[in-house]
Amino acid sequence: MTNPSILRRLVLLPMVALCSLAVTAGSAFAWEPKKPVEFIIMAGTGGGADQMARLIQSIIQKNNFSNQPFIPINKPGGSGAEALRYLQDKSGDDHIVMITLNSFYTTPLQNPGLGVDVSTFTPIGRMALDTFLLWVNSDSDIMSLDDYVMTVKEKNKDWKMGGTGQGQEDSLLTGMLQNKFGFEVTYVPFPGGGTVAKNLIGKHIDSTVNNPSEQLGFFEAGKSRPLIAFTPDRLKQFPDVPTSAEAGHPDLVYFMQRSINAPPGMSADAQAYYIDLFKQVFDSKDWQDFCASDGIFCDEWLAGEDLAAYHAAEKAKHEELLKGMGLIQ
Repeated sequence: MTNPSILRRLVLLPMVALCSLAVTAGSAFAWEPKKPVEFIIMAGTGGGADQMARLIQSIIQKNNFSNQPFIPINKPGGSGAEALRYLQDKSGDDHIVMITLNSFYTTPLQNPGLGVDVSTFTPIGRMALDTFLLWVNSDSDIMSLDDYVMTVKEKNKDWKMGGTGQGQEDSLLTGMLQNKFGFEVTYVPFPGGGTVAKNLIGKHIDSTVNNPSEQLGFFEAGKSRPLIAFTPDRLKQFPDVPTSAEAGHPDLVYFMQRSINAPPGMSADAQAYYIDLFKQVFDSKDWQDFCASDGIFCDEWLAGEDLAAYHAAEKAKHEELLKGMGLIQ
């Protein structure tokens, strides 16, 4: 005869299994969003940060990475000052994240009265290192960096270089070019990289240092011409475009970080949730394909304290750049 205690255990086993399954099927995190997440973009529409944020939003939605939607919100005012101050004022809010540019460092450095200390922000993850190329309109007679330098030296202040604002990444590169080659251009600011790209095609400016994603459509349509890439190695997407190093200027190398950060005082549980979520986006085929097609480096994931250390080093580098250009003391 079967032992009654064994029968009781056999009956209980499926119930235990079901309970275990229910626990497994639940959230693996101690925290999840309770409402839509604000996805702040510290730049205007159409630029690289805007394109990336909206792609990330679509990847999250497509793969059901989050139980709540991410809502992209552009706050470009004051070279990102509006976005930075907004995050600072939302200290402790677990339902806001932001995609950044290098103005994450330069805007607070140039505006101490802003009252923003990015070292207090909550680091989530670095999604990419974006690249820059020197662009002219395809109708231009300029075919090389040497042609460019000769022409700009002849025109100096009559030459218009488009960008997104003093202290922004493109203005730093413009300053690097001016210091290297001894010319002085007229820098014309626009609200975003997409607008800069359109103004080059419209011939309202003479050159830009747009990111690849901002000029790619015009390049593929034969309307813009890249002269050099500010990278140590040639970009796979532009195999015929020499690097600044190949042109004999290895010091003209510059990258823009694209990272996700959150307000100061975010809970540790929320930070852990977002780090996991954005790592899933980083590893997704859609994101890696985007990076591969747009000349963006997405080879190394940095998160949490590693990202905080990276930010500290980059802030120090940008402080020296700004001092060298006379933009800060």
